[in-house]
Amino acid sequence: MKLPPSNRPADDPRNGPVILRRDYADQGLNDRAVTRRIRQEGLVRLRRGAYVSPDVWSACDEVGRFGLVGRAVLRQAVAHVVLSHSSALVEYGAPLWGFDLSVVHVTRTDGLSGRRGADLVQHQGRMGPGDLVVLNGVPVMNPARAALECATLGGLEEALCAANFLLHNRLMTMKELLAQYVEMENWPDTRPIELLLRLVDPRFESIGESRFFFFCFQQGLPVPQLQYPIRDANGRVLFRVDFAWPELGVFLEFDGKVKYEKLLKEGERASDVVLRERDRERTICQLTGWRCIRVTWADLADPARLAAKIRAELFRSAA
Repeated sequence: MKLPPSNRPADDPRNGPVILRRDYADQGLNDRAVTRRIRQEGLVRLRRGAYVSPDVWSACDEVGRFGLVGRAVLRQAVAHVVLSHSSALVEYGAPLWGFDLSVVHVTRTDGLSGRRGADLVQHQGRMGPGDLVVLNGVPVMNPARAALECATLGGLEEALCAANFLLHNRLMTMKELLAQYVEMENWPDTRPIELLLRLVDPRFESIGESRFFFFCFQQGLPVPQLQYPIRDANGRVLFRVDFAWPELGVFLEFDGKVKYEKLLKEGERASDVVLRERDRERTICQLTGWRCIRVTWADLADPARLAAKIRAELFRSAA
């Protein structure tokens, strides 16, 4: 398991201090004085009794603020707990698309029963050797366990996006993921985990690609080949396409913001990338004789319509 480097506070605003009311009370201030001090310093409330400086708050995006709340939960916890599920994924930099960022998930390390609160789910769980990792000074579940835990939250698509990110960035391996499942196979409701293991693949390079593959699974479409190489007459690989159905003569490219930002060269505009991608598409069509389908995030918002469009294109020759 390869862990991301620990971030210094200057690099990651989440490492800014979480301030508790009891910190001021320990200085001898009464409750009224504590309230006055919090107002004077303009502290931002993370959750009841926990605050952070306005500079730290403004420096964080939505996911970073979710991470701050998780750290506040750890500071306030009476029981021994570790960040788990989606709350652990924050520390690995995994995408949290689709996850509920209003609830922090932790797991007790003593095996005792957990509890639920307005912004907290405390899970009961067994801790195995290697499950606990300390990252950026924060106790979290290892990436393989956190990824599988996320599948039990009810969002298989969301868990797939996160797991593929962890695999693609080599923060975990398939071997580690399968070994983790062996430790968890007697847990209740493991069917989502079994489905996740069938779908994960380290070749996915973006959330959009993961979402499209999940869409194919949901809609019962033929399984496409991933990162398919396009070769010239001499067998040299000239291009790679996101998805392909070679036997049907169709390839598909997922057009997302991240993809275009990655392809953007110095001094270029987004329109330059679009034009270059269209030229690339024409060249691939000329080399292969195949047809191209392009899919965007907006297309995924209407799965029935998109599925009909793709089926029509895939089986156009047969029709």
